[in-house]
Amino acid sequence: MKPFVFTRIQYTSGDWDTDQRMPVNILNSLVEYTTIPIDEKEKVVLLSSNEIFKSPFCYLSGHKLVEFSSQERDHFRKYVENGGFVFVDDCNHDIDGLFAKSFEQEMARTFGAKALQKIPNTHPIYHSFFHFDGPPTTSFELNGWGDDLVHDYLKAIQINGKIGVLYSNKDYGCEWDYDFRNKRWLAEDNTKFGVNIINYALTV
Repeated sequence: MKPFVFTRIQYTSGDWDTDQRMPVNILNSLVEYTTIPIDEKEKVVLLSSNEIFKSPFCYLSGHKLVEFSSQERDHFRKYVENGGFVFVDDCNHDIDGLFAKSFEQEMARTFGAKALQKIPNTHPIYHSFFHFDGPPTTSFELNGWGDDLVHDYLKAIQINGKIGVLYSNKDYGCEWDYDFRNKRWLAEDNTKFGVNIINYALTV
């Protein structure tokens, strides 16, 4: 099995380079809980580059505008339709914010108006490694950050019964953006759902 590479998508609009400690934290969790071999270094790929097609899992995030170029849109669609998995996280935690609105518009443009749908809290991604009753709540939601809502759902675009794009307004990236050595102070390791996401992406 090839080592898992945490691949971040760089796109031309907006701010793609968020939550810089998060990937190492998630990689540490994969080492701690699973037997998945990892590459310790995060990889950044241009969405306009063919490099994206080498990674089974990609991460995309930001606070600002998401507006793909025609080549970026073509690559994103091909990547997902050919079995790739993209975890997209809204750093604003705001369904009415610029990132959320522009990303959802971009997905409608790319895959069709009704492609992005809420997934049920019984979806297999919530049981792909650890067991959850739905998407874990983040401290940003509980603290009233962003739209002051607790989002009790995630959205996804599914291709042939498998999630190709997992979309969160919960700001998991910021929630997991801390030095992995600080997990020992947590009553419960909050990165476990990240393990589920990656395990699902690699095995389903």
